[in-house]
Amino acid sequence: MSAQKGKDLLLKLDSGGGSFVTVAGLRSKRLSFNSETVDITDSDSAGRWRELLAGSGVQRASISGAGIFRDAQSDAEIRSRFFAGTISDWQFAVPDFGTVEGPFQITALELSGSHDGEVTFDIALESAGAVSFAAAA
Repeated sequence: MSAQKGKDLLLKLDSGGGSFVTVAGLRSKRLSFNSETVDITDSDSAGRWRELLAGSGVQRASISGAGIFRDAQSDAEIRSRFFAGTISDWQFAVPDFGTVEGPFQITALELSGSHDGEVTFDIALESAGAVSFAAAA
């Protein structure tokens, strides 16, 4: 895979019925996967090295982004879902890599601005169920 343009990472929100719309104005985006471990180390562990239980623990995906609200519809969708605590389907598309899709909840929404600039926002989402991955064709 060759270098990719960051602007081609897309965060999309299900606007109803499986129709995803790109969240407008995001300048930076990030996707991370995490998996908690289950430590099964005991006094018989070889050389006192930690041992982990395979296939256990909790997996999660986190998405974050920062940008500007440029579109009243996506602004309203994000704001209403945050204040309602709604869990919605989201997609995160990475060119030449694939698409991650699943239920996420907005866990943080921050607005900021300076007197000589535009209003910006930061958003954070956490997975709220099984997340699927479809490799790029």
